[in-house]
Amino acid sequence: MADYNKRHSRRASLAAVGIQMRRWRIWETVRKHVHIKQKVIRHTPLDKLLDAFINILAGGRGLVETNKNVRADPGLQRAFGRERCAEQSTISDTINASTEENVEQMRQAVTEVYRTYGQGYDHPYQAHLQLLDVDMTGMPAGRTGEGVEKGFFSGKRNRRGRQLGRVVATQYNEVVVDRLYRGKRQMERSLQELVIAAEDVLEMDEFRRKRTIIRVDGGGGRDADVNWLLDRGYHVVVKNKNWKRANKLAASVKEWHLDPKTGDREVGWVEEPHVYANPTRQLAIRTPKKDGSWLYWVLVSSLSDEELLCLADQSMREGPTSTPVLFAMLYAYDLRSGGVETSIKGSKQGLGLTKRNKKRFAAQEMLVLLAQLAYNLTIWVRNLLADQSPKLRGYGLLRMVRDVFQIDGCVHWDAKGRILAIMLNKYDPFTECFITGLESLWGLDEMCPNLGQN
Repeated sequence: MADYNKRHSRRASLAAVGIQMRRWRIWETVRKHVHIKQKVIRHTPLDKLLDAFINILAGGRGLVETNKNVRADPGLQRAFGRERCAEQSTISDTINASTEENVEQMRQAVTEVYRTYGQGYDHPYQAHLQLLDVDMTGMPAGRTGEGVEKGFFSGKRNRRGRQLGRVVATQYNEVVVDRLYRGKRQMERSLQELVIAAEDVLEMDEFRRKRTIIRVDGGGGRDADVNWLLDRGYHVVVKNKNWKRANKLAASVKEWHLDPKTGDREVGWVEEPHVYANPTRQLAIRTPKKDGSWLYWVLVSSLSDEELLCLADQSMREGPTSTPVLFAMLYAYDLRSGGVETSIKGSKQGLGLTKRNKKRFAAQEMLVLLAQLAYNLTIWVRNLLADQSPKLRGYGLLRMVRDVFQIDGCVHWDAKGRILAIMLNKYDPFTECFITGLESLWGLDEMCPNLGQN
């Protein structure tokens, strides 16, 4: 093999991910749907979108990093099916040229990919309830961008930006829906739209809705939203939005129980619950304030004892009393922090979701969809590796992108650009589990190179 066909790569393991992505024909699906009208000189618009996508997987925060992360790594380019990488400014121009129609085309492509490879889409509704978490998060941005407004940004007073709505298939840690909104948009105006979008992606009929739990914080706790969810057949675990009602409902609690996990908050069943479209149980929670008074809030759920215990990951006891079920309802809601909140944190820390900002709203939406696709691809690759190396199953987006996808090594390819071998640094602590995870999957596939250590 000639020397020019062998190059050192700082991300040789990511090159192997590129091979797997091509085996899945993911970018072919994108090409089938997305058609950006732009003059082609050397690279097509879809080629430049792919370069931006590789940069996201490589841990690049801004598009400017594409020159260093992708353009300077020919082996990585070829593993993803590129002969060369476009210059970062031309990649930025292509994303800026994206229209609302292109965004909708990309959304269709991401949906098709998810329906093909997403575990959440193939969820066994007959056997188990599906759990969908819904949340919104701030996307800070410069003042001059489209849709940039002064809104709610946690811990950042008077900050401007846009908002991101997300629906997660929590049992599988997959992003089902990402939607970008203007900066003043909050959950009370977005919940129904996000849930309908998730229904479309998951192709949910009446039976599937009845076998699905929607879990959402107080932003989705308006009476109109709770009743809308119940009318559509969903189960709910939701925090009531009305704080005045929470105080009133808490007054009907006959017995308060101290939460052993925190040692300060107390919970109790509401004896005179608010009436919704379908029967619910309501749990009052109170936490002490500095002045010695109590802060009250209320959870609403339509789940049975068994379903609550299962959702809270507690073992079902024979003839359960109200106390374990009471805490199961509380902990089932608390687990949002390990669901959609962890998902959003992973996108921000691992994929730099909030670091790439565009003035045009459609351009920003295109970046959001590229990051959504990168998120799910990373989760699917992690699951493949974890089948052989279980310790990887607990790795989040940050560790996958920063550690697992950045094993250095050498990439070999022939005169036609076909990858022949990927040799990983044998001293990297993740090399052995990475090779073990992919070798058994690739088998004798002619498209897959030799994967080893050097």
